[in-house]
Amino acid sequence: MTQQSLAKIVLTGAVAGVIGGGAILYGQRELSDIQTKTQKVNTKAEKTAAIPTNATATTAYNKISDAVVSVLNFSQTGKNSFSESSEGSGVIYKKANDAAYIVTNNHVIHGAAKIQVMLHDGKKVEATLVGKDAMTDLAVLKIDPANVTTTAAFGDSSQIQVGQKVLAIGSPLGSQYASSVTEGIISAKKRLVDASSENGQNYGGSTVIQTDAAINPGNSGGPLVNFAGQVVGINSMKLSSSASGTSVEGMGFAIPSDQVVDIVNKLVKDGKVTRPAIGIGLVELSAVTVDDQKSLLKIPDAVTGGVVVMSTTPNGPADRAGLKKYDVITAIDGKKVSGQADLREELYKHNLNDTIDITFYHQNDKKTVKVKLTQKLES
Repeated sequence: MTQQSLAKIVLTGAVAGVIGGGAILYGQRELSDIQTKTQKVNTKAEKTAAIPTNATATTAYNKISDAVVSVLNFSQTGKNSFSESSEGSGVIYKKANDAAYIVTNNHVIHGAAKIQVMLHDGKKVEATLVGKDAMTDLAVLKIDPANVTTTAAFGDSSQIQVGQKVLAIGSPLGSQYASSVTEGIISAKKRLVDASSENGQNYGGSTVIQTDAAINPGNSGGPLVNFAGQVVGINSMKLSSSASGTSVEGMGFAIPSDQVVDIVNKLVKDGKVTRPAIGIGLVELSAVTVDDQKSLLKIPDAVTGGVVVMSTTPNGPADRAGLKKYDVITAIDGKKVSGQADLREELYKHNLNDTIDITFYHQNDKKTVKVKLTQKLES
């Protein structure tokens, strides 16, 4: 690989032919008419409950099913008339003060002029948008709590195991199939897939849980549940075909619950999510040939993971800290960075204007520098 070819490397996601879970029926318009209000809710992921030895899909489903809802997206067709555009799923995770809070996918409510929620008993209620985040594809709604009898608990997604049984609950193909449940396993704890906003801005990659539980259009926003009945992920997308057009089965993706908890708290508090950036263009070290690692990067053979700096934002955080093209970042605050997923995970634990320690290799020299996160990632 030449220096020129290395510079052309781009990360590509695993979701060629991704289908978002909202079952689109008609055209949509920009969401601008919905009143946005914020109210702080102290929600956190609980310690993952021990799964009883006699736990079954039925016991897990019964524990959470009443908290799973259908989310109906309406476009405006006249001054006072609306038409249903799409349907997805959601889960009620908190009942506090004068509202009950629902997490769903951003793409489920995108373009809505009005949002309704259909509860487990079939009753439909109006919903207010609290906040949305395109990068993680999450949104928070709130409804009147009067008819809410059950809320879901979040489990610790860092504790899930490959091969562990899970359920996906939602409304595949719409609310006529509400509360449908499918069973599968965790296929991978962390998978990096491409992420982009509705306007086409690419965010580089999202870290998701891979599962073979069936996820169909309309399941988006519904919970991925462990057999203790806790939410370990929010179902978001599925892989329907490979880059070559080959049909794919049993590859669904869910946003990890630990990430969900962090995002929903920020959305409820501020109505949006502001993220720091270090101001670099990058490729994963694993995408660089061994020969180029020696001739271009000139890093020690012992360095087997990390991200390669391909460019820096002029006067951005990384640039001011002295990082250069072909430096290889291997840790943030002492936490190992094997690739882009690790970099994002560690970086997004911080707020704008925090200072972090970045460990990197400049050729054969290992260095650690302090970087102040003054650059904001726009979404």
